[in-house]
Amino acid sequence: MTRSEENYIKTIFHLGGNSTSPISTNAIAEQMETKPSSVTDMAKKLADKGLVHYKKYQGILLTESGIRLALSIIRKHRLWEVFLVEKLDFTWDEVHEVAEQLEHIKSEKLIDQIDALLGYPKYDPHGDSIPSKDGEFFERDKQLLSDMPKAGVGVCVGVKDTSPTFLKFLDKNQIALGITIEVLEIEEFDQSLTIQIHDKSLNISHQIAANLYVKKQS
Repeated sequence: MTRSEENYIKTIFHLGGNSTSPISTNAIAEQMETKPSSVTDMAKKLADKGLVHYKKYQGILLTESGIRLALSIIRKHRLWEVFLVEKLDFTWDEVHEVAEQLEHIKSEKLIDQIDALLGYPKYDPHGDSIPSKDGEFFERDKQLLSDMPKAGVGVCVGVKDTSPTFLKFLDKNQIALGITIEVLEIEEFDQSLTIQIHDKSLNISHQIAANLYVKKQS
């Protein structure tokens, strides 16, 4: 498997390619920032390797082998992110690009030993589930902060947007995984929120709230 082939497999999975609904070549091309014709060429190569089902004009689905490969790549990526943060003092806005390179390392023994060294973590620094070696996910019960009602209280458990600019904004405002967030007000005009964190109130836009995952507290 080339790095490019693995990146396609991972992208198809993230777009929902492990479901029963095929993913269009246009959707994959947009995500990969390439031409639909390039996606078609790659789909044929991956189909020859038994990793996807592809029919012209019908989209692309991962096979069982493709799903297993996608989960293996995602596991490597997210374990590397945890390793970089916990062992090498990277910040959560720095790890994605580095993990994109490290996820293509082939040694399963290395990944298994990193998993053990880290204590078999279930979530990466952004709150995303880390597949187990057997491909199992440990999904949290979570919702977007933008869907919380007024007076709702939840613990931040993840981010939808993992871009460095968004993560740096969160750091600047002391918003991190594990903090308790209470919704004080929701503006009717633009759905912006006033929230309480660390015993202080903060105004955030609807866009910010729509990129924060929380676990609602009863």
